[in-house]
Amino acid sequence: MGKARLETFSDGVIAILITIMVLELAAPHGTDLAALSPVVPSLMAYLLSFVFLGIYWNNHHHMLHVCDRINGKVLWANLHLLFWLSLIPFVTAWVAESHGAPVPTAVYGVVLLLAAIAWTILQAAIISLEGPASRLAEAVGADAKGKASAALYAAAIPLALLRPWIANVIYVGVALMWIVPDQRIEARLRG
Repeated sequence: MGKARLETFSDGVIAILITIMVLELAAPHGTDLAALSPVVPSLMAYLLSFVFLGIYWNNHHHMLHVCDRINGKVLWANLHLLFWLSLIPFVTAWVAESHGAPVPTAVYGVVLLLAAIAWTILQAAIISLEGPASRLAEAVGADAKGKASAALYAAAIPLALLRPWIANVIYVGVALMWIVPDQRIEARLRG
């Protein structure tokens, strides 16, 4: 089965999610710079979520470039990932509206963790189809970066209930870990 439809569909879903998030941003009430102050939490939540969706889009693109074929299992694993990503606009709006309150910040982390788990499942489905000697399997290896991300999200969730700002620092830290396209896959594409 070809992968073009999967990639096109996933690109469209992620583009829609980003559009939904930007439509949630309210314009400031006023004409001076001080009018921006009340919307800063929304802008910051949007920025972080935009970066996360961008990271998933970028790495999804790279992953599919080293993948030669897909099957039904990969299609369902991809839908599973898109489901969790589709909740990002909702939790982003909740975090912004609550100004980073503990429960919304923790739920934001739960969605990020479940998206990371769904990514791992998608990756495993592709490797299962293509075999342990596939370019993706070689690129991913032990996937220390993926495991570290999930562990950091898992740590951030209970921390969000105590000190939301610590959880937010962790979320930003994970985003910074992934902001550069996955070099493991980039190397396979060049080689």
